[in-house]
Amino acid sequence: MNPTRKRRLWLALFLLLAAAVAGTLITLALQENLNYLHTPSEAVRGEVPQDAAFRLGGVVREGSVVRTAGTLEVRFAVTDRVADFPVFYSGILPDLFREGQSVLARGRLSDGVFVAEEVLAKHDETYMPKEVADAIAASQAKHQNDTAADGAASEPAATAPADRLPDTNAGGGQ
Repeated sequence: MNPTRKRRLWLALFLLLAAAVAGTLITLALQENLNYLHTPSEAVRGEVPQDAAFRLGGVVREGSVVRTAGTLEVRFAVTDRVADFPVFYSGILPDLFREGQSVLARGRLSDGVFVAEEVLAKHDETYMPKEVADAIAASQAKHQNDTAADGAASEPAATAPADRLPDTNAGGGQ
């Protein structure tokens, strides 16, 4: 192999190695900055990361906001109307933060409590972030399916009201 080809081969290998290292570093940096959205039901079931930051989305449960006098500390519960999960936050809350309103908190778990680093509140009466609405709907659907499966396994089949029974005589029944 002549010296020119050898130099080009080494250059190509060096560039390939540099690209691989750069790709790996970019991937690791992006993974550290990903914040997945979870619902309170997922948090209660333990389906959230125990050692990484994530977002908790839902609605501030009515009657759950407790402020510590003389500090910026506040404790409240976030609910998806299926399960509640406790949240601790120390800082200035958004002006629109109140009970019964959608909230998105970013933080980590600590001893079974979500310690929020940032709390965002929805901006008007009818708005709920799409990802929060989708997560809450999926959580409620899963809860209903689990409840229906448990109920079907433990109870005999319920009879339908007479006005909802299918017409067995239609179409020349048996």
